[in-house]
Amino acid sequence: MKYIVVTGGVMSGLGKGITAASIGRLLVDMGYKVVPIKIDPYINIDAGTMNPFQHGEVYVLKDGTEVDLDLGHYERFIGEELTGDHNITTGKIYRCVIDKERKGDYLGQTVQIIPHVTDEIKRWIRRVANNSGADICLVEIGGTVGDIEGMPFLEAVRQMHNEEREEDFALVHVTLVPLDAGGEQKTKPTQHSVKELRELGLHPDVIVGRCKERLKDGTKRKISLFCDVPVEAVISNEDAGDIYEVPLIFKREKLDEYLLNKLKLEVREKSGKWDGIVEKLRSLEEEVTIAIVGKYVDVRDAYLSIKEALKHGGIYAGCRVNYVWVDSEDLESVSDFEFEADGILVPGGFGLRGAEGKIRAIEYARENNIPFLGICFGFQLAVIEFARHVVGLEGATSSELVEDSGESVHRVIDLLPEQRQIEEKGGTMRLGDIEVTIKPDTMAYRLYGREKIYERHRHRYEVNPEYIPVIEENGLVFSAYSDGGRRMEIAELPEHRFFFATQFHPEFKSRPYNPSPPFVGFVSAALRYKRDCDGC
Repeated sequence: MKYIVVTGGVMSGLGKGITAASIGRLLVDMGYKVVPIKIDPYINIDAGTMNPFQHGEVYVLKDGTEVDLDLGHYERFIGEELTGDHNITTGKIYRCVIDKERKGDYLGQTVQIIPHVTDEIKRWIRRVANNSGADICLVEIGGTVGDIEGMPFLEAVRQMHNEEREEDFALVHVTLVPLDAGGEQKTKPTQHSVKELRELGLHPDVIVGRCKERLKDGTKRKISLFCDVPVEAVISNEDAGDIYEVPLIFKREKLDEYLLNKLKLEVREKSGKWDGIVEKLRSLEEEVTIAIVGKYVDVRDAYLSIKEALKHGGIYAGCRVNYVWVDSEDLESVSDFEFEADGILVPGGFGLRGAEGKIRAIEYARENNIPFLGICFGFQLAVIEFARHVVGLEGATSSELVEDSGESVHRVIDLLPEQRQIEEKGGTMRLGDIEVTIKPDTMAYRLYGREKIYERHRHRYEVNPEYIPVIEENGLVFSAYSDGGRRMEIAELPEHRFFFATQFHPEFKSRPYNPSPPFVGFVSAALRYKRDCDGC
């Protein structure tokens, strides 16, 4: 097995995940099978309970594991569907070690970071790598070199480096190359970061310099001299117009060829599939504007997969997608408003805050015949809005949004009876891939083109079966279901230009080369709407 480990220095948020995903894409384009692993040094078991304001999007894998958004980049770039085994956290490692200690597996030894924790880290990485059948295992260590919580993982990598053959291991270090007031590229932060890495017993084989502009030859030579790597191993990663251009930047820098030579692997003929996607993205001339109405709009990474899925839909529909971010709380405090957008999207989210503003946005889209896409909570709120304003169920709501009291309200969104029985145990969340059945002669069937689909879920509440007949009698069609028809999965308005909402998260399975059908339909409808309006 060949290992490529990606670390970061100077500051967080430099783009280690995009770097790792881009390396993986280039290797895949040469016919190599790549398995990615993301190490998150936080003590949480997973990302499921993390606040999007602090951590950005919670990405859901096919087995229901809630993870860091970088695993979404891996799936979109590399094309592999991942599981919880591909995400290592301090919490997972310590839980394994403590469980073994309690069972007596360590035979009375004093359990320590070295060797017990580091051995568990190495065992996990090698198990996933060997079970994958891949040629190359790509490991990203989250955080920044010097973070105290990341030390055990860097030590484990140091040990792996010594235990593996030299030609089976490569370390890529991502650093910041800032510009000073005069526009000069400064290498001192990179020098300090590499120095700190070397103090831990690790020496980078490749240094990727993040900079606003392409690294100059002089800058590369200086980094090479002070950091003891060949000049050709200093890779420019300047700001790109789009993240999908990063693999092409690395290809220009010949990073893929350098790594394969280091790993003693042959440089194969490269596929032009990714180049074609980027070229199509660059050539888009028409544009549409989508209003994203949510409560995390100040942290755009909270809706990262949605932005990417819209982009994929745009590539297929033939237009570039721009965004207008609308804070749903703001819509609750104004008497009147307008959207200067070609489509309105209400994404997922939990809780009461901003919910009424989202309902107002949905009502605006429905009444003004503006293309609308609702996802997860957006699906539930679309049902609530329809129940209130079309069916006439005054005060229709979700049990998530009201006190669990005896008050008489129409809970059109509720827990199913069996969920109520286990609610206190916290086991009511539906996560991961679930089979969905689509009804024929519906918009959903026209978009997907088949009866059975598998989509990823992350929700707790369902459409209350008691209200389904009266809602459908008034025109809202539940065009897909799961669990033998007990759970509604898609709602649509046949007479509307495009009014479509899904209980699942289609954005998690969207790829630039295989876009999600709901997003293709939504962006295409937004483009038709813009063309119609321009002709008015």
